[in-house]
Amino acid sequence: MENWQDFLLSHSEEGFINGAVLRTAAERFGKSLKMMEILSLQEGIIPRRYERNIGTISIEQQIKLLQSSCLIIGCGGLGGYILEELGRLGVGSITALDPDVFQESNLNRQLLANVENIGIAKVAAAQARILQINPAVDFHGRQEALDADNVANLLAGVDVVIDALDNFETRRVLLNACAQSQIPLVGGGIAGWYGIVYYSFQTSAALEAAFMGVHHTRGIEAELGNPPFIPALVASLESALVARLLIGNIQGKTAGKMFFIDLLDMSFEVFEV
Repeated sequence: MENWQDFLLSHSEEGFINGAVLRTAAERFGKSLKMMEILSLQEGIIPRRYERNIGTISIEQQIKLLQSSCLIIGCGGLGGYILEELGRLGVGSITALDPDVFQESNLNRQLLANVENIGIAKVAAAQARILQINPAVDFHGRQEALDADNVANLLAGVDVVIDALDNFETRRVLLNACAQSQIPLVGGGIAGWYGIVYYSFQTSAALEAAFMGVHHTRGIEAELGNPPFIPALVASLESALVARLLIGNIQGKTAGKMFFIDLLDMSFEVFEV
């Protein structure tokens, strides 16, 4: 009787294998699609969907990504792009949290927003999108806000947390919880022509100081607006940091720093926090 190794080898071509074949193998051998991708990579056979990842990251690192988990807080301007990029990259388990539904004002910048899903929960759109771009990803959407009561449960078993929030009160809860749990936190913020990206798993105090005591509910984006290019850029930088963390290719010098992007001046500054 044919085993999965023989099946993969007989259906691969020049070290690559198509997604349709992997889906058939998953059904035939009673395994998840993600597990079939991992097994294929362990045999040195690269799923076609990850073909263009290889070179930037190794086969071993692709396996590590598939075995990793992340938590995205927010599925809006930043979170939608982050979800897209990490899903396409092949992060194996993604949980996304957002209490909101789409509004027309989201259409200018939020990747998951379209005219047909106005009024639809953002996490529902996120789940549908993941199924479209990478069904091997285990996606868990939760239509709720993060707070002091649920944060500990949300962080359990997570390799990295991504801050895609739009207010500092919730960010403070997340900063403190990640610092206490020693879970890496990658964050970003956007407003007008400007963006910030940070990474830290040491203490929230320095980062809180870096936000200059902002206490109002919404950030400065309420005044400056959010054009479509700034969330795409900041989210991509966040995604790159997350990828580096998950594959174990991040330098210690990155922690405790905040990166400030000014697209009016086309400048990129780094600050110690």
